[in-house]
Amino acid sequence: MHRKDFIKQFGYLIAVLPASSALLSSCAGLYYASFVEEGRVLRISKGEFQQVKGGKQIERDFVVIQSDSMRYPIGIFKTQNSNYLASLMQCTHRGCELNIGGGIFNCPCHGSEFDRSGRVLEGPAEENLESFEITTDYENIYVHVR
Repeated sequence: MHRKDFIKQFGYLIAVLPASSALLSSCAGLYYASFVEEGRVLRISKGEFQQVKGGKQIERDFVVIQSDSMRYPIGIFKTQNSNYLASLMQCTHRGCELNIGGGIFNCPCHGSEFDRSGRVLEGPAEENLESFEITTDYENIYVHVR
């Protein structure tokens, strides 16, 4: 290998490593919650937002639910006042499946970003995400899908 080719390949490696580590770290926190489908209602235990780390119980900010009958997953965020927000993880720009990281939904295809409630923060998407009504009781969260 010539010196010039080595430097070029090494440069690509240096450029790709930070991006790949950021991608891997954002995926590490993704948690797929268990749920029960009851007709057009998805029931999730509030306990799915509980996590034990280092012997301490902590709250997850969000969980993801997906089943074989769903083309795209649904992201559910817990708000500071213990309410919940649910949005379909499908970008309204071109239909790519969204990622969750840093408290927002982001599109890996064209860079659109959406807040926790599914509102557009950054284009090219112009429409908000499809969101779902949520009801709760003492133990469960109910996502009402259409």
